[in-house]
Formats: sequence, C-alpha cells, structure tokens
Amino acid sequence: MRLSLSTNWFKRETSVAERIDRALALGFGELELGYSTTSEEAEEYLRLAGKIAIGSVHSFCPVPISAPGGHPELYTIASLNRDARAIAKVNIVKNVEFARRMGADTVVLHAGRVFSDGFFPWSNRVKARRKHGKKMMEAVLPELEEIVKALEENKVTLGLENMPYLEGFPMAEEWPELAKFSPWIKPWFDTGHWRVQECNRWTGRFLDSPYSKLEFAGMHLNDVKDFNDDHFAPGGGKVDFKELSDMMKKVPHVVFEPKSHVSEAELKKGVEIIHDAIS
Repeated sequence: MRLSLSTNWFKRETSVAERIDRALALGFGELELGYSTTSEEAEEYLRLAGKIAIGSVHSFCPVPISAPGGHPELYTIASLNRDARAIAKVNIVKNVEFARRMGADTVVLHAGRVFSDGFFPWSNRVKARRKHGKKMMEAVLPELEEIVKALEENKVTLGLENMPYLEGFPMAEEWPELAKFSPWIKPWFDTGHWRVQECNRWTGRFLDSPYSKLEFAGMHLNDVKDFNDDHFAPGGGKVDFKELSDMMKKVPHVVFEPKSHVSEAELKKGVEIIHDAIS
C-alpha cells in the first residue's frame, strides 16, 4: 500500500521541489494536489513528475484565476440553482482534464450542501434533509451525465467526499442511487468527517453501515477529537484507524490530509501509526 500526502499540509512559502523531497523523506509514495495549489505550482509539479506520483487531485485545483483563493466548495454541483450547477460542471470537467495531464486517476470533490429547514429536535432536521435531498438528486443526476463523458474519455474517477455536516450531499443513504449511475463516480471516505457525524449522532458506526460496503475511490486520513473537523494526523484525535485497516488495504489512494498546523514530528508519528494498523 502506497501512502499519499495532501499538498495542503505544506506552508505556502515551501517550494514544490522541497515539498516533494520532504514527502519522500516522510515515507509517502505519492501526492494529492490540494485545492490551494496555484497554476504556477501545478506546472512545477508536472516538471518534477518523475520524482513522485500524483495520485489524486482535490477540486478545485489549480485555483481558478477568477477565485481569490483555494476552497473545496468554490463551485457546487449539488445546487438547486441551474447557473451554479452549470459553472460547477465546467470547472469539474476542467479538473478531470487537469488530473489526466498530471497523471492522476482520481478527482476528489465536495459536491455541495442540501440546506434543511428543520431545527429542533434533531429528528426534524434529518427529516428535512432527506426531503430536500430527493430534490437535489433529481437536479444533479442530469448534470453528472456530461461529467461522466469526461471521466470516461480521460480515464479518471470522480470521488464524492462524505462531509462532516448533516447537509452534505450525498449522504450515506443516498449512495445506492448514485452507485448504479456510473462506475466512474464513487464515494471518497474522510475518516474525520464520519467521526464528526457519528459524534453528532447523525450517523452510526461506519463499519455497521451499508455505506462501508461500497467501492471507494480512496480515503482521507483525517483525525479529530470529537465534534470539530480538526484535520490532525493519525494519533492526534480519536479515530480508530486499526479498525479501518482492511479498507486502507483495498482502496487505491490512502491520503494523509493534515492541516498545516500539524508538525512534521506529528505527521511522522501518524505514518508509523498507520503502518502499525495495517501490519
């Protein structure tokens, strides 16, 4: 199993060459180009492509010229606004083509949010989320047809990431309909995002869920303590990575996605924890 590191971990001033050298020294065999990657950095990664593989690209990457900065939800395909979906579709296709150019076989995407109008008790919020989710699915599926064409042509998989908030689309129970839509669209599992949902009791234990039986495009190793999307390295929170060892051995991409506040020592310890978990 080859571990991958998100480039979002690196400080802005770190050169691309130094990022690659540090990733290799820490034991990573590939990189995920994060959504903070600039066009200039992307060209440098391409120039140095022989030193380390680019396994996945996290939309929207590189940062679009029209955007003030990187963000995973600059554009959202999961929107009831037709124009918003159209803009998202154009940029997703661009990212698919960019991934192929970089030698990556997967694009990771935050599809968007289904806003619910339920409040307390929580059961009302969940009920409203499910109701609006059906409308969102009807709006999104036609847009995905054109994206699937680009995925097929470029031999790239689109990984839709699970979110830490209830409004995230698609939620686990919505995947059966998406799973049969196209083999080029698969779930992408974020360990910390699921843990946050579990702590909020919006979902149950991952391994007890039918969602865990799906074929995943990859996973982010994101450790959290409780209710916050902390993005610690493994060992910095409460996620049980040992029980996810079988999944880590199966998926094509196992990506560490720590925030830049995580120290190199903490990241190195996280790598040791994962190697121990899968041994």
